Amino acid sequence: MAKKIRVLVVDDSILARKVIMDGLGAIPNLEVVGYAINAIDAKSKVKQLRPDVMTLDVQMPGMTGLDFLKSFLPEYPLPVVLVSALNMGAFDALHAGAVDFVRKPDRDVSTGDFIATLARSVQDASRAKVQRPAAAAAVEAGPPALGGTIAGRTVIALGASTGGTEATLEVMKRLPADIPGMVIVQHMPVGFTKMYAERLNKLCRMEVREAKEGDEVKRGVALIAPADLQTRVVRSPLGGYRVSCTHGDRVSGHRPSVDVLFQSMADNVRCQMVGIIMTGMGRDGASGLLAMRKKGAYTIGQDEDTCVVYGMPRAAYEDGAVMVQAGCTAAAAAGRTIEKLRLNSVSLYRLKGCVYNARKIVR
Repeated sequence: MAKKIRVLVVDDSILARKVIMDGLGAIPNLEVVGYAINAIDAKSKVKQLRPDVMTLDVQMPGMTGLDFLKSFLPEYPLPVVLVSALNMGAFDALHAGAVDFVRKPDRDVSTGDFIATLARSVQDASRAKVQRPAAAAAVEAGPPALGGTIAGRTVIALGASTGGTEATLEVMKRLPADIPGMVIVQHMPVGFTKMYAERLNKLCRMEVREAKEGDEVKRGVALIAPADLQTRVVRSPLGGYRVSCTHGDRVSGHRPSVDVLFQSMADNVRCQMVGIIMTGMGRDGASGLLAMRKKGAYTIGQDEDTCVVYGMPRAAYEDGAVMVQAGCTAAAAAGRTIEKLRLNSVSLYRLKGCVYNARKIVR
């Protein structure tokens, strides 16, 4: 029999603890080994119970979940899944080292959906590589605007899941203000994609916003696919490209799905394409990235060393969809360079050199 995943539940609310403990306790491969009512109690329980994963309420009296993470993770690198209401504190906690977050049940999220999502997140977190808390995000000095050096049009698509909010930020903050049009799928609860876009918009050079039906894919703008809508890049009747955001079935277990975005790129985009697949559990995006590569896209997979969960990039690499594996800085370097080079055999060699040199700098 497979070993069960040991879970510690940290929440100051009696009702919330009961919902989480009862819900997770009913999942066959999960075992709730205990609970804590605040940060001080949690530190003691971690030492005593040695859980595999901890769920953590962001808003607690006394020491908040965010403050707890900052002091806790350097000493105890334990995978933490946040359980959060709809607020920006979740992103601060992810920046402090949490693996994932799940939205608390409310009028838009039922208890059943909450428990199902939380259980999947805990299972994914149990396989995650815990990252040390990152330094405060800042816009670094970077390359000048590409301006008139562009050789033709380019569209970039990026997909990520567990661990992706911070990994995507690491890529985005290294890109110039006039990046090619970019569309991003980040698996995220309903309500959080707009706040995530707002956060990136403050920290990055380019404009970042949540996508809506019909938005133009254009230079200097990155569009975040809205939660619970499948997002595709389609041709615009007026020329160029726009996004289509529609309700539909889950694909590869997700809505929005990275596979749906990447497949739409392969089907509809007729200019230079770059596809980037980043940290996450499962294989969403692998088949779509392969379709992009077959249509001539330059494809990048985040490497195992820098992934929180090396699942989606691994699947894409094993399927033959990934041309280069790289860390976040190297992926950004490739994104900047792609427009300056025509995609022939010579330029691909030069671009690979750029990526591998960047990897050496990161390490």
